[in-house]
Amino acid sequence: MSSSRVAIIYIYSSKNDTIMTSTDLSGSETLTWASGGMMVDSSREEGRPYAAMRAAQKISTDLKEKGISNVIIRIRGQGGNKAKSPGSGAQAAIRMISRSGLIIKRIEDVTPLPTDSMRKKGGRRGRRV
Repeated sequence: MSSSRVAIIYIYSSKNDTIMTSTDLSGSETLTWASGGMMVDSSREEGRPYAAMRAAQKISTDLKEKGISNVIIRIRGQGGNKAKSPGSGAQAAIRMISRSGLIIKRIEDVTPLPTDSMRKKGGRRGRRV
């Protein structure tokens, strides 16, 4: 096992949750995954930075055990006709990954952007409360 194996960490961060998956370079084999909901008890805490940090900690320890030292990070927000920016958990997760000793080669934003958007839900006059 060489010490310069590379993995890709996909971080999906919305307002309500942060889901992280790490794969090999081809993306075909999942090495490990974690989410904010796995780390906290309350459902309202899932999208918070603390839950994302704990999930990132789990991912980084699992990757180190498998002999991986270099990572490429791909961040994704909701996208489409919803929020284009990732949630608050993404930045905390990246910070935790870099603190854990993994070498970050590249950070990419892979949020899907609409070319000609579908209609937002809620109808012509919006959501009436």
